[in-house]
Amino acid sequence: MKEKKIYVLTVSEFFPRKHNKAGLPTGFINSISSLKKIHTIRDNYEWWANRADKINNGEAVLSVRCWTGKPYNSKQREVFVFERIGVEKLQLDPLGWFINDIDHDVTTEQLAINDGLNIEDFKNWFKGADFTIPKAIIHFTNFRYLPIM
Repeated sequence: MKEKKIYVLTVSEFFPRKHNKAGLPTGFINSISSLKKIHTIRDNYEWWANRADKINNGEAVLSVRCWTGKPYNSKQREVFVFERIGVEKLQLDPLGWFINDIDHDVTTEQLAINDGLNIEDFKNWFKGADFTIPKAIIHFTNFRYLPIM
């Protein structure tokens, strides 16, 4: 039997330096465990969609990890392994949020809550991010903003 590929996704245990809550705990690990944080938003939609296909086809798993110390300068510890994930495309234009190229009535506040943040922390976390470039919503649960066709 062929060994499954492991794709790594790191989550922050502490708010990053650029955030107004820098150094304080994010609570992401507990929020994922308790199903309060049901997704994460990342760059590289196409890259994540390709990985999701491999994970959902049984060729790979998603290893969710956190840093044991300073990010990028410490070892990582695995906190979750997902054998199934969902990925949706997220973009913003003057009309609002588009998910999978469909105009959607989801609010920024709902995206924030599902991402494990309040609205102010979400805005601060993504300050300067260009949401006109497609982002990936990586789902840890069966929840999707749009039904799968």
